[in-house]
Amino acid sequence: MSHPQARPEDHRRRWDSDEIERRMRERDEEARQQELEDEKPRKKAKKELLRAREERVDLESRVGKSVIITSTTPLNQAGGFYCEVCDCVIKDSINYLDHINGKKHQKNMGFSMKTERSTVDQVKARFARNKEKMEEKKQEYDFEEKMKELREEEEKYREYKREKKQEKKRKAEIQDSGEDGDGMDPDMAAMMGFSGFGTSKK
Repeated sequence: MSHPQARPEDHRRRWDSDEIERRMRERDEEARQQELEDEKPRKKAKKELLRAREERVDLESRVGKSVIITSTTPLNQAGGFYCEVCDCVIKDSINYLDHINGKKHQKNMGFSMKTERSTVDQVKARFARNKEKMEEKKQEYDFEEKMKELREEEEKYREYKREKKQEKKRKAEIQDSGEDGDGMDPDMAAMMGFSGFGTSKK
């Protein structure tokens, strides 16, 4: 920019408008070139296709814990759920899940929101894997059912043996006491006039 020229008759500064306009055009051109340079790497860097998350999302490790927060507490320890990728804190688990599944977070992770298109072979392989899993579950279920039935049968057999043992014990006690089937001493029954009642003896 040229220095202002002061005329003797006027004490105010005068600016060279042509020079100012030329410099503004040059500055605009430089800014445009810089924008084009910045866009080139973006076009070259292709984002990965969206894929399923492999790591476990931790929502419970800090449940029930108290934290003292001061003005100097780091952001990742200030309570809530901290996202390292986006450098932000979300206050509750529902919004945190919405955030990590959202467009902005996925873009910061380097993913596009497009998913890979599955081929016919991949679909067939997935069906085969699911079928194997279902068969494994069925086998496990059948095994558990059989074990349950065996346990029930064993319990029934034990109960039967207990009842038989108790019945045998009762019979032995009756014989040892000398009582008849009605629980009365034979001599006492004869004295009371019940000696021939309900018996086949004459």
